[in-house]
This record gives sequence, C-alpha cells and structure tokens, in this order.
Amino acid sequence: MNLTITGHHLEITPAIRDYVTSKIDRMKRHFDHVIDVNVIMTVEKLKHVVEANVHLSGKDIFVQVEEPDMYAAIDSLADKLDRQVLKHKEKLSSSHQANGGIKHQAVIEQE
Repeated sequence: MNLTITGHHLEITPAIRDYVTSKIDRMKRHFDHVIDVNVIMTVEKLKHVVEANVHLSGKDIFVQVEEPDMYAAIDSLADKLDRQVLKHKEKLSSSHQANGGIKHQAVIEQE
C-alpha cells in the first residue's frame, strides 16, 4: 500500500504523519486489497479540510471532511473510509456467493 500525505498551507509534522498512518492502517485491517492512498490536508482560516482518495482493486473511493480541529477531521475521515471500504467488501462478497452460480443451477435442474 502506497500512502501519500500532502499539506496545503500546513506543514506535515511527524506526529500528524504517524496519526494518519495509524488511522489508515485500521482501514487496511478490514480490506487487504488497498493499492494506493492519497491524503490531502488543507487549512483555510478556522476550517481544517482532510481529503482522501483510496484506490482499491476495482474501485476508487473519495472522502472529504471539514472540522474545526485537524485531529477530529482525521478521525471522522477514518470512520467514513472504514464504512465505505466495508460496504465495498460486502458488495464483492455478496455477488460471489449469491446462489453459487452455474454449478448450483445445474444441480437444481438435475433434481
């Protein structure tokens, strides 16, 4: 997994980098096929904006969060990413397990 963290009008300190990395690793526990993650952090007056673009096998997920605190924005970003990745994972597994496919239909027709 490639992780890119970029700051606009913000210096990315080692503490912020470690915090983002730990939150992104939580998403990686749920779904192993994460290819690339791009995180962009922006500060505009009193508004902290964090955006993430996650490239999965078969789908791209984009999440944007605005909060008054940077760490709160990172937390809510991680929560939204978790929900969307789990939703994508459920869609993949449900489409593969739906009634077994051609082999299952052949057995039903023979009976």
